[in-house]
Amino acid sequence: MSVLVEKADLSLKYTAHYNEVKESLREDSADVLNVPRNKAFQDFVMQGIPTRKNENYKYTNLQPQFYPEYRFIHRREPAKVDLNAVGRCDVPQLDTHLAYIFNGWYYENNKQVGQLPKGVILESLEKMAYEKPELLAKYGTLANTGDDPLVALNTAFAKDGYFLYVPKNTVVEKPIQLINFLQANQDAFVTQRNFIYVEEGVDVKIISCDHTLNLNKYLNNSVTEVFVGANANFEYYTLQNQHNQTTSLNSVFIHQERDSRATTLYSSLHGGLIRNNLKFILDGENAEANLYGMAFIDRKQHVDNFTQVIHAKPHCQSNQVYKNVLDDDSTGAFAGRIHVVRDAQKTNAFQRNNNLLLTDKATMQTKPQLIIDADDVKCSHGATVGQIDEEALFYLRSRGIEESKARLMMMNAFAHEVIQRISVEPLRDRIDELVDKRLKGEVARCHECAYNCEC
Repeated sequence: MSVLVEKADLSLKYTAHYNEVKESLREDSADVLNVPRNKAFQDFVMQGIPTRKNENYKYTNLQPQFYPEYRFIHRREPAKVDLNAVGRCDVPQLDTHLAYIFNGWYYENNKQVGQLPKGVILESLEKMAYEKPELLAKYGTLANTGDDPLVALNTAFAKDGYFLYVPKNTVVEKPIQLINFLQANQDAFVTQRNFIYVEEGVDVKIISCDHTLNLNKYLNNSVTEVFVGANANFEYYTLQNQHNQTTSLNSVFIHQERDSRATTLYSSLHGGLIRNNLKFILDGENAEANLYGMAFIDRKQHVDNFTQVIHAKPHCQSNQVYKNVLDDDSTGAFAGRIHVVRDAQKTNAFQRNNNLLLTDKATMQTKPQLIIDADDVKCSHGATVGQIDEEALFYLRSRGIEESKARLMMMNAFAHEVIQRISVEPLRDRIDELVDKRLKGEVARCHECAYNCEC
């Protein structure tokens, strides 16, 4: 079969499915979710599933990931076990407001959220679209369906996910932890849509953990829109630890107002194919964005981080540091784009991507970009791809350290720059430990979380 015929068949496959389910999607959803559906799917059809010909997906061909015959999960399904009893992450001293998302749906029986500060809402997106549509007035305004086919497909199929609202001047002292579980009796296509609305003067931290509970194939297409109000502090930590049969497609859009500070940090420990799309819009003076990421991959795993930072107002600052350690036949990609628009003077924007290849077969593609339309700015970017420094290794060995331990020390030091950016101390210590075990090859598909897994 020719490639053109295969592509046509693949497009027809998803078109036929959407036409089959679109009425049921609309019947079970509020207007705020329904209004953009048809246009979103038209945008998906126009763009098609990304191939390497799409400049934004130049280093990741997603077509093969869409070939399998998945079962689409468009309705809430009960979990096989009580997640409150088995879904506790093994992070000592980590005290959080804890909630679960099961196959893209907010778990109805969440019991460990605890007492949130007055006015804070952590709930099902589907439910809040009916009960508080005014809080979702900006739904879909950041996640432009005409710019990315994955966002378009998500918007067309969107039913549920989590909704978080934090009212003005609220400090959420304990982090909010969201554990995303995937478990189905056959290969499954999961759509998750999240919405976060953080008002002026808020301080909140979110920890998002991604896990699989059995060995079926999963394609998880997730979109999160985040609105950060003036003078607010928003921190978003993501731990990706799914098995090698999983395709994880994550798109996060963050809009910042004046004097706000937003930080994201992605830790990718396991996953078959991971694509993280991250877009920041600094739309108020003195806003600050911090983007950090690290990946530790082996076998034939693939991790692709694509970032965009738009400096839309003067006197803003952004910092990006992404580090990857690649072993065996693994492949990685990083594309970082900084755009300083006209009149966004006094911008400070910095970007760095460092990569460590442990074998001759591991490969990394990196593409830092600067688009500067203002003249009074400080911007820089850089990237490195290489192997362990043999001179430094020799120095450690000359001090009596075994080669394997010396290599491990150097890899841990390489990753530490990112790990130290985590402000939640118990999480920072635990990720430091997990990274150490990951580099030693001691962490399996489900690491050491206390799940009733079939892994």
